[in-house]
Amino acid sequence: MDRYRQHVFQVAYSVVRDRADAEDIAQEVFIQIHRSLPQYESKGLKTWISRIALHKAIDYKRKLNRKQEDAVENLEEAVGSRMYVASGAAADVLSEVIIRDRQARLRTELDQIPALHREMIESYYLAEKSYEQIAMECDISLKTVESRLYRARQWLRTHWKEEDWR
Repeated sequence: MDRYRQHVFQVAYSVVRDRADAEDIAQEVFIQIHRSLPQYESKGLKTWISRIALHKAIDYKRKLNRKQEDAVENLEEAVGSRMYVASGAAADVLSEVIIRDRQARLRTELDQIPALHREMIESYYLAEKSYEQIAMECDISLKTVESRLYRARQWLRTHWKEEDWR
């Protein structure tokens, strides 16, 4: 462990680019090495360790990307779906409070998004405008609206975390 600790950390860090995550991955790598020692064929120990570290880091990054994509999809469902509360005695007050709280949190988070992305997200998801309406109001083509919304969603996937929206 002492001999390869730094090497394993560097391999993991080169993939995830986060010190804390790379340290966690390094720990998992050494646990995996311990479990896999009976299968080791005495052919290039450093290469074998590096391969385990690389695969662990890639798996971790894939898992993280899936979580971010799921978070954006959940946000899109929450914001994109029309959240109307029935009026009258059947209205669920708790649901209305939760919806208002989520919308307030969303508005706060939207202030952190770059202006161009924020404009597209607000128009499409909050104002519930069609691509055509946005294109006419912004005096841009339909393809530009699609492209900007795509980029805005990509920005959300990379900057927002799933646990923020549970």
